[in-house]
Formats: sequence, structure tokens, C-alpha cells
Amino acid sequence: MLKPLVNLLFPKVCHACLNLLQDNEDTICVDCRHDLPVTNFHFDDDDAIKKVLYGRANIENGTALFRFEKKGLVQQLVHGLKYKGYETIGYSLGNWLGGELKTLDTYKTVDMVIPVPLHKKKLKKRGYNQVAKFGQQIAEALDVDYVDDVLIKVTNTQSQVSKKQFERWNKNDAFFEITNSDFINNKHILLVDDIITTGATLEACISVLNKAKNIKISIATIAIA
Repeated sequence: MLKPLVNLLFPKVCHACLNLLQDNEDTICVDCRHDLPVTNFHFDDDDAIKKVLYGRANIENGTALFRFEKKGLVQQLVHGLKYKGYETIGYSLGNWLGGELKTLDTYKTVDMVIPVPLHKKKLKKRGYNQVAKFGQQIAEALDVDYVDDVLIKVTNTQSQVSKKQFERWNKNDAFFEITNSDFINNKHILLVDDIITTGATLEACISVLNKAKNIKISIATIAIA
């Protein structure tokens, strides 16, 4: 009896198009799920992520769920996840991508999922890492651990830092650190982030993770720009 009243006072809307959700819909409406620009990189053996990082970082596999388009549905989702506190978006997209990755042999060797970390000041201000739910659901689908305390960010930067800045700092390993390299020795790590653009952030993370012995790194992001 309370459900209609709750829906009236706090209507559920699609986080992509902002239209009201039907009773059988959650987070993203059926129409938007159909219209979202999926990449299918992981199904098509597409090397788009490897090409972004070519000559800078070696990875085993790489995928992104969507293509990022300015003023498009994906931008609306990422904005809601990152700046409006809608963590259910990360949960839903993690379920989506995790459900697909678990069917593929190339991702069955993953030992743990690690998120690109936020600096502690930014984490305190925002209250959450926007890729946490996304990564946790992928880890659950792959039946592996989600580990967010091995890779840490030690330099606080603006969100739109340039590629050149990352590359300059990366040489001094000043952005990120690993707290326990022994824990990730001989492991296949799936590194997750929200968007890959130039690949500079992921490159910096991979550079630090490679200080561990005999590790393999794959990448999964919500979107690629």
C-alpha cells in the first residue's frame, strides 16, 4: 500500500534520460538500455584500449562498456554517478559488464579487481569512489576479491589534469603508490575506472602496479572517449 505513495513523493527516474521508470525498470529504462552506445570490445576482441596505451603500458585485455558522447546518455550517467551521488548507476553498470565478462575465458584468469583510487581529500569530500560499485559488481560476477587498499593516490590533482602533467609526474611515481606489492605478486589484476580518454591516469597506475613481480593487468572502464 505504501509503494504507490512513495513513488508519488519520490518518483524513480531513468538516470540516462530522466523520464519516469516503469515498475519493472530500475536505474536505466528499457529504451535507454537499447540506445546506449555499447562497444562490445570484449566480445569482438577489439584492441581499442590497447591502442590508446600503445607504447606506454602493456595490458592483457581491455574493454569499455560504452562509447562516451558529449551531451549523450553516457555523459548523463557518468555525471550522475560522479557528481550527484547516484551510486546505483555504478552498481547497475557493474552488473551489466560483469555479467558479460564472466562468460569469457580471457577474464576467467583475473585474480582481483582494483579501482583507480581517489586521493583521500577528494574521497572525503565526495564521500565515495565513483568506480567502487562498478568494480565491486564486476568482482562479484568474476568471483574474485575487490581490493581498494593496495593502490592509493598520494598526490591530489584537478580532475582534468593534462596528459603531459601525468606523464611528467609519472616518471617520479608521484601520483600513486602500492602499499603491499607482495599481495599482488603473480596476480592478474583487473584495473577499473570510469572513463578512458588519453589513458594517462591508467598509465600512471599501471606503472606503479608493475613494481610488483610477475603481474598481469587488464582494464575495464564504464566508457571510452
